[in-house]
Amino acid sequence: MKSIKLLTALIVALFTYNASAADVANGKKVADISCVACHKAGVMGAPKIGDKADWQKRMEKGLVGVEKNALNGLNSMPAKGGNPTLSDNDIKDAIAYFLDSAGVRAAANASKAKAKPKAKPAPTPVVKAVVKTVKKPKKSKVMNFNRLMKPPSEWNPPPFEDGIHDPDGEGAYMLQPPRELFTNLEKSSSGNRVDWVKTLNNGLIAPRWDKADDTKQPFVMDLNIVREVKGSMPNVVYPHKQHTQWLDCSNCHPDIFIPKKGANQISMAAILMGEKCGVCHGKVAFPVSDCRKCHSQNKKKPLVASRK
Repeated sequence: MKSIKLLTALIVALFTYNASAADVANGKKVADISCVACHKAGVMGAPKIGDKADWQKRMEKGLVGVEKNALNGLNSMPAKGGNPTLSDNDIKDAIAYFLDSAGVRAAANASKAKAKPKAKPAPTPVVKAVVKTVKKPKKSKVMNFNRLMKPPSEWNPPPFEDGIHDPDGEGAYMLQPPRELFTNLEKSSSGNRVDWVKTLNNGLIAPRWDKADDTKQPFVMDLNIVREVKGSMPNVVYPHKQHTQWLDCSNCHPDIFIPKKGANQISMAAILMGEKCGVCHGKVAFPVSDCRKCHSQNKKKPLVASRK
């Protein structure tokens, strides 16, 4: 009788998950350092610490699945919570702490997984007549109307989905998602939807001018250059002030613009090809789709002789 009870206890121990099997104390230390920023408040859908419903939902796929997501990253959560120095055991301990604090003692994957069905003899194959199906051609997004005007839901994707950063690199998952970063900044109708000049002038950001000296200040030149434009378009006003708040003179002169009147041939074609203003605008500065940002000076109307 004792042997039967002992065997039953061993089976229960094998198929039941208990958070105490991991180092819950170490898990709390790991969570306090690397996890509370998101899991305490439930940022971007992260399961909250102590919320039983949140963690029971995560455990529906089993403990192994939860650990895999934490180790490799999922959606907006970076691999290992954005701290690559943590070991796999540290992450598992943190999960044990989360489950323990939420009072979740769910069955592990072993108890969730159903027993594999016994192999059945393969049925006799039935030869069916081959029917050719005509595949409908996929609609190319290139032909979409206004394909370059993305809907708001596609603005400012996270770094690992933006097509610029390497999604296989851990660094892309450690960067703050732009949507979260840009929430309180001044809004714009184009580019990444942030008016960076207003944001800077209103003191919402403070770019560092020198990486080695945080006391260094930019040399701001408050000088406008007016370029008269042929045709009906308003003249272009180039403000040095807004540019020198961010850039040093050597960023543009003399490689991009020769500092001499009449020495620079600028056209929209050249800008769209990534030359002159197009070296930055459309890449790291607002795109040329907003004409009035540059063509801001109305032309004087020609005097018309009145009839007597």
